[in-house]
Amino acid sequence: MKAMHFSVDNDALLESIQNADTRLLAKMISYIENDQEGIPDILQRLNGSHESFVVGVTGPPGSGKSTLVDGLIAEWVKMGKRVAVVCVDPSSPFHSGALLGDRIRMSEWYNHPNVFIRSLSSRGSLGGLHPKIVEISDLLRFALFDIILIETVGVGQTEVEIAALADTTLVVLVPEAGDEIQTMKAGLMEIADIFVVNKHDRPDADRFAEHLQSILSLKENSNSEFPVIIKTVAIEKKGLKELSDMILKHHAARKEADKIELMAEKAYLLILRKRMSELDKNDLKERIRKDFGKPTFNLYELIDDY
Repeated sequence: MKAMHFSVDNDALLESIQNADTRLLAKMISYIENDQEGIPDILQRLNGSHESFVVGVTGPPGSGKSTLVDGLIAEWVKMGKRVAVVCVDPSSPFHSGALLGDRIRMSEWYNHPNVFIRSLSSRGSLGGLHPKIVEISDLLRFALFDIILIETVGVGQTEVEIAALADTTLVVLVPEAGDEIQTMKAGLMEIADIFVVNKHDRPDADRFAEHLQSILSLKENSNSEFPVIIKTVAIEKKGLKELSDMILKHHAARKEADKIELMAEKAYLLILRKRMSELDKNDLKERIRKDFGKPTFNLYELIDDY
C-alpha cells in the first residue's frame, strides 16, 4: 500500500467522514490497520459528543451470530438509526486477511445509506478481535454512527476482550451448548450483559435456558437486572425486537461510573500495546545470549530493566 500523506487539511478530511463519505471512511480504516504515517494525529482529533455505543456479539462458532446481527440491523434501521458493523473473521494463514470476507447473510445492507459493514481479520489475536479494534471503533463513533456492532471470530472461551470494548456485550448460545456451560463460566459466562439463546425452536431449548438461569442466579450480583436471557430464532426473525429493546434498555441504564471504567479498560489496552511494540525480541535474544552462561544470570533481573 502506498504511504499516506495527510498533506491537505486534516479537519476537512474528518469533516468528510462525518458527512457520510463511506469510501473515505473505508480507506481510513485500512490506514489504521496498516499503521500509516499520520494516523496518530488523526486519532487525536477524534473528539465529539455524539451518543453512539458499541454492542459486542460473541459466542461459540455456529451459534448464529451473523444471522442475529443481520436481524438487529433491520430492527435499528427501521428506527432510523445509523449502524456500523465490524465482522472480525479468522485470518488467512497466507495473507493475514479476513478468511470469510463479506457476509452473505448481510448482503442486503451493503448499499444501504444508513449501514456500513466492514470485515476485518483477527490477525492471530486470541481475544477474537482485530488488534486495532479500539481505534477503528472510535473512528466509527466519530463518523456519527448511532450503534456499532462488533461480531467476534467465534473461537470460544478466549473471546473476553470484547468486554473491554463494548458498552453492551451479547453472548450467543444454542441449546446444544448445555455441556459446555460449566467450562465457559470462567470465560464468556462472566462477560455477558445479555445472554441470547438462539435457535430456540430446537428440542430442549427451554430446559437449556432454565439451566442457564439457574447458573446466573448463583452469581454474586448487584441489584441490577443484568445479565438477562433473551430467546430468539434469528433466522425466522423471532425475538429480535425484544433483544433490540433490551440492548437499548441496558445502554440507557449505564451510569457514568460504568462508562469511565470502560474508558479505563480501553486506555489500558492501548498503553499495553504501545509498550509491547517498543520491545524488540532480537534485542532480548542478544542480551540473553551474552549473559546466559554466567552463573549470575537471572531472567527476572533481565526483564526488570525493561
